[in-house]
Amino acid sequence: MSIASNMIGRRQLLAAAALAPLSTLSLAGSGRPEGGRLVLVILRGGLDGLTAVPALGDLAFAPARGALAQFGEPTLPLDGFFALHPALVQLHAMYGRRELALVQATGLPYKERSHFEAQQVLESGGSRPHEITTGWLGRALASRQSKGLALQAAVPLVLRGPAEIDSWAPSALPDPAPELLARLEKLYEGDAALSQALMRARGLRADGATMPAANTLAGMVAGAARPPLALTLAQRATQFLARPDGPQAAVLEMGGWDSHANQVSPQGPLANNLRGLDAALGALRDGLQATPGLWQRSLVLVMTEFGREVAINGTQGTDHGSGGAAFVFGGTVRGGRVLGDWPGLASKDRFEGRDLRITTDLRAVLKTVLQDHLQVARSTVEREVLPGTAGLAPLSLLRG
Repeated sequence: MSIASNMIGRRQLLAAAALAPLSTLSLAGSGRPEGGRLVLVILRGGLDGLTAVPALGDLAFAPARGALAQFGEPTLPLDGFFALHPALVQLHAMYGRRELALVQATGLPYKERSHFEAQQVLESGGSRPHEITTGWLGRALASRQSKGLALQAAVPLVLRGPAEIDSWAPSALPDPAPELLARLEKLYEGDAALSQALMRARGLRADGATMPAANTLAGMVAGAARPPLALTLAQRATQFLARPDGPQAAVLEMGGWDSHANQVSPQGPLANNLRGLDAALGALRDGLQATPGLWQRSLVLVMTEFGREVAINGTQGTDHGSGGAAFVFGGTVRGGRVLGDWPGLASKDRFEGRDLRITTDLRAVLKTVLQDHLQVARSTVEREVLPGTAGLAPLSLLRG
């Protein structure tokens, strides 16, 4: 980084700090995005893809899962083989409208079962932990000189790198006095970078003025008071994406998916998290459809760092596994399909005798989204964004 660009970055941080009570945010440049819009939703903790998307047509499913094969309510049928968890009613409606595609038995090259290392691989786009220190989406946006937005106080690894990134999150702190803002405007009027950063910060504040004070997004669906925050942040994401000068990609996180215990209960933490996820994703769809033309060029990708073991554990939950499920929906998606080769759930078919075997590299999904939706050049994707994926063919995810 040059000295000049480093000075500008510090000035932008000063402007963000001055407005921190308005919301928790940081600011970057003012590039105008074009083309497709992407919402990336990261489920931290390892979603059990066999609970979210059960393979009821596999004769080994019920014997292998035991009590986990009982859902308390009827599952929501998909293609005669797979179904959705009863809580995922809005996703089921999207599937019926051919807006949602699912990828089953997908995952990363990393299989050592550590949350921290798996999430580092998930966000960096590498094949091993810490071989890459920036994020695949940040590198992709930078290649197109586009902006990104993190709907949280800190920018996650997936967005870090040379791209222009904003972060926004609600704050319980009081708003700064109008006199302070006036003094800041006077102070910054001779500095183009600071003046522009202040203006953009006030614009972000205007868009989020009705945001209620709440806890951070991570773990937001874990308690009764938190689902409304999930809905509100999903709605805010779509509002930012709809702005003419807004980001091309927005990233949201949901924590609490590490379901080691009490997974079988229809009112347990995993089922409640799935209800919150379904509501948030429904809000994303509604928000994207509210702006004319936005839904038709939008794609939402929901991913997690790994799946869970097939068999139930001693505390009525599941332990860290390998293969899992990903969700892709939007106006650009050719939905109504479950993609991927099903490996089977018999003991002999599992990875290490424990996990759903991965048959679709999750990076093939990312590659498809980057090349076909965000229009990042294939050479750039394979060389800079997702190195080592030249042998991975993109999936047929998008409408022709």
